Amino acid sequence: MAATITGVGVGLGLSCSSKLTKRFSSSTGSSRCSVKMSVSVEEQKKNFTLKNSEEAFNVAKELMPGGVNSPVRAFKSVGGQPIVFDSVKGSHMWDIDGNEYIDYVGSWGPAIIGHADDQVLAALGETMKKGTSFGAPCLLENVLAEMVISAVPSIEMVRFVNSGTEACMGVLRLARAFTGRERIIKFEGCYHGHADPFLVKAGSGVATLGLPDSPGVPKGATYETLTAPFNDVSALENLFENNKGEIAAIILEPVVGNSGFIAPKPDFLNAIRRITKENGALLIFDEVMTGFRLAYGGAQEYFGVTPDLTTLGKIIGGGLPVGAYGGRRDIMEMVAPAGPMYQAGTLSGNPLAMTAGIHTLKRLKEPGTYEYLNKITGELTQGIIDAGKKAGHAICGGYISGMFGFFFTEGPVYNFEDAKKSDTTKFARFYRGMLEEGVYFAPSQFEAGFTSLAHSSDDIQHTITAAEKVLRQI
Repeated sequence: MAATITGVGVGLGLSCSSKLTKRFSSSTGSSRCSVKMSVSVEEQKKNFTLKNSEEAFNVAKELMPGGVNSPVRAFKSVGGQPIVFDSVKGSHMWDIDGNEYIDYVGSWGPAIIGHADDQVLAALGETMKKGTSFGAPCLLENVLAEMVISAVPSIEMVRFVNSGTEACMGVLRLARAFTGRERIIKFEGCYHGHADPFLVKAGSGVATLGLPDSPGVPKGATYETLTAPFNDVSALENLFENNKGEIAAIILEPVVGNSGFIAPKPDFLNAIRRITKENGALLIFDEVMTGFRLAYGGAQEYFGVTPDLTTLGKIIGGGLPVGAYGGRRDIMEMVAPAGPMYQAGTLSGNPLAMTAGIHTLKRLKEPGTYEYLNKITGELTQGIIDAGKKAGHAICGGYISGMFGFFFTEGPVYNFEDAKKSDTTKFARFYRGMLEEGVYFAPSQFEAGFTSLAHSSDDIQHTITAAEKVLRQI
C-alpha cells in the first residue's frame, strides 16, 4: 500500500507563487516546486537513501532560512542530508524515503511516554471537538496546574506560557522585579532559549553551529548577564564578591542538556543554594528539559535541592507547544494581574496543550516509570561507551533516568570547555553511520539524548549492536 505526498516543501496541494516559480526556474531549470514521492512498505527494505528528503530540503531552502525552522535541524555540525520526517509512533520514526529509525531525540524531550500515544491522541480528539483555543480560562488549566504544583517541590503557583524560551523570559523579568536588581548569572554552555539576555556563551544550537554572541543582540541586553563555568563554585563566589548587592538571580540547567549531558558535581547544587541565600539572590532551575524526566518532581526532587523559581516545558505539553514558570507564592504574586510585573500570551493554557500534558503526567505517575527509564538508559549508555572503548575510541558519558549523553573525549566532562574537547568530526561520522543503521540521535555532539517508556529492550539492543558495528568502522 503506497502513500503519496505531493506539494512537499510548498504546501500540500498548494501551487507556487509566481515569485517562487521564477526563482526555482532560474536555479533548477524547472518551474516545478512540488516534490512527488511514493513510499511503500516494500521500499522500506531497500538500501538507505535520503533522495526524497534531499529534494524536499532543496525546496525548503528557498522558503525558509537555511531550509529549517530551528537551526540544529539543518545538520550543519554532522554534515550530510537533513532528514524530512513523515510520521512517528512509540519509539520509532519514519522519514519520507520510508526509512525507519529508533528515535533518541523524542522531539527534543517531550515524548517521554512515546510518540503519538494512543491515550493522549484519543483525549486530544475529544478536546478538539470542543475547540482548539479559547483565549479565555478553561478548566483544564486548573487540572494541570494542580498536577504541576503537587509534583514540583519549588512551585506553589504556576503561569503557563507557550515555550521554554517564553518561560525563561518571564522568570527572568520576575526575578528582577522581585529583587529590584538587574544582574543575573548563567553558566557557560547552558541554554535558556533565544531571548537576548541569555545569548551569552550559550549552548544548544549556538554551540552546535559555533556561533558567537548573536548579531542583533544589543550590548545593553547582555550587559547585566554574568557567566561562570558549570561546576565551578569558586568562580561563582568571585562573581558575587565583585558584584555585591547587584545580582538578582542565578539561572541554570541543574543537569546540562544543551552542551551534551553534563551532570553536576556532588554538592554543586547545594553550594549554589547556599550562595544565593547568603547574598539575597534567587535561584532559578531551568527544568524545561529535566522537569518530569529525571524524576516526577524533576531534578530538584532527584537532587534534593529546592530553588526559588522553576521553568518547565516539553513534557508538560505532551508533545504540544507549552512552557511554564512557577515558584514561591510570594514571588509569583508579583505577576500580572495579581501584581505589577506584566507578561501575557494569547494561546497560554490552551486546551490542547493542557490535555496532552495532563494525560502524559498521569502516565508518568504510574509505579515503576522512572525505574524502567533508568534501567534502559543505563544499558544504552554503558553499551555505547563499552563499544567505543573496545573499538579504541576516547569516549565517556553518563545518564540519569531518561536522559543521557556521550562525548568522543577521554573526559571527564564537567563543563562546556571540557565538552568542546570532543572529537566532533568523529561524532559526525558516527552519527551518519548510525542513521544508516536505523538509529536517530540528535545531530550534534552538544545535545543530550532521551529515552521513553516506549523504548523496548530490543530497541536498546539493536542500538548497541549498531553502535558496535559503526564504531569499528570509523
